[in-house]
Amino acid sequence: MNDQAQEQRTAAGGADTAKLIVALALVLAGVAGYYVLSNRSDWLRWGAVVAGVVLGAVVFASSERGRAFWQFGLDSRIELRKVVWPNRQETGTTTAVVFGFVIIAGLFFWMLDLFLAWATRLLTGQGG
Repeated sequence: MNDQAQEQRTAAGGADTAKLIVALALVLAGVAGYYVLSNRSDWLRWGAVVAGVVLGAVVFASSERGRAFWQFGLDSRIELRKVVWPNRQETGTTTAVVFGFVIIAGLFFWMLDLFLAWATRLLTGQGG
């Protein structure tokens, strides 16, 4: 029984791979259609791209990876609802702290650079 289940998974995996290849081929065909139709109107050229992308997305959605991707998106929306967003005062305070730290760090590294330049000139005898 285990061997039969493995064969079914392998067959399903092959069909899934074929769907992914077809989806990619449809998208590439849409892009190629844009260039093949270079002497046609722009709306027709872009229509070929949109048609290729839409058809590719439909085929991708019917694959196992497409269904898993859709489920990931749904799960992400659920997790996003659990996020506690800061209020306006917390956001302002955090922004002020970040700007303050950036200014302090900038001054520190500027002074460190001046000191190292002075020490280098002193040790090498370069500069005036």
